[in-house]
Amino acid sequence: MKSEKIVPQIGRVNYKLRRKTKRYAVHFYSHTTNANLAIHPQNGLVPIVEPEVLPDGDHDLPTAQKVTEQVLAFVYKALADHHVYLEGTLLKPNMVTAGQGCPKKYSPQDNAIATVQTLQRTVPPAVAGVTFLSGGQSEVAATVNLNEINKVPGRKPWALTFSFGRALQASVLDVWKGQPQNVAAAQEEFLKLAKANGAAAQGKFTADMATAAGDKSLFVANHAY
Repeated sequence: MKSEKIVPQIGRVNYKLRRKTKRYAVHFYSHTTNANLAIHPQNGLVPIVEPEVLPDGDHDLPTAQKVTEQVLAFVYKALADHHVYLEGTLLKPNMVTAGQGCPKKYSPQDNAIATVQTLQRTVPPAVAGVTFLSGGQSEVAATVNLNEINKVPGRKPWALTFSFGRALQASVLDVWKGQPQNVAAAQEEFLKLAKANGAAAQGKFTADMATAAGDKSLFVANHAY
C-alpha cells in the first residue's frame, strides 16, 4: 500500500459579533472556505475547519451561544454542499464564552454546558474530533473550561481536546525570557502545561497543575490573525 503524507490544512474564518452582521455574510464565508477544504482530502491533507466567533464585545453567554450555533450550522451545511468527507476532518472552534466586556461573569460550568449544547445541536457525529482554540483566555481559564466541557454528562461522540496558541505559550515565554540559561526551565514549564491540558481533555485537571502565567488574561482586542 502506498504511504501518504497527511498534512493538516486549516480553513480559518473569524466572526466578530456586530448588531448589523448579515446572515448572508456568514453564509458566503462558510461556502468560500469549505469549497477550498473540499479538495484537501484528495491531496493527502486533513482539513481543519476553524470558524472562530471572537470574544471582542460585551455580549452575554446566551448571545455567544446563539451566534456560534448559527455559524456552525452554516459551516456544516456548506461542508455538506461541497461533499467534504467529514470523517477526515477536525473542527477547531471557539469555546462558547461571553464577550470580554460583558458585565456578567459566568462560571466554567456555564461555559461548558453552553459549549457542549452548541456542539450537540450543530456538529455531526461523523466529525473525527473537536480541537478547541483558546481565544485569548488565560491559561487557567482555557484549561479549566476544557476540563469542565469534558465533564458535562450526555452524548459527546467526538474527542474534545485542545489546539491552543497563546494559552500554550504564555507561561513558557515568561520562564524563558529569551535567555539560554532558562531553556531547560521553560521546557519543564511547557511539559507541565501540556500535561495539564492533556488531563483537562479527559476531565481530570486539578488546581495543582496550574502554571506560572496562571489567570493572566491573554486577550488582545481586535487581534489580527
